Amino acid sequence: MKKKHFKYINTLLVVVPMTLIMAFVGLMRTYGFGENWHIRFFNTWIIMAPVAYVSAFLIIPNARKLAEKIAIRE
Repeated sequence: MKKKHFKYINTLLVVVPMTLIMAFVGLMRTYGFGENWHIRFFNTWIIMAPVAYVSAFLIIPNARKLAEKIAIRE
């Protein structure tokens, strides 16, 4: 696999389970297992996943730079 593709797939494999967990926890805290909870869960996740995926590409490079600065100081 090319390194270019690895970055996108790796990010997807992190974002999907993380957003599934976050959507589930948020939904259960707010509504519980009420009527049609699975539809609310899917609607929440379908919005959350693409936002998190795009955000990851904005946050990861900045986090890497900050971590390198912190590591250099120690």
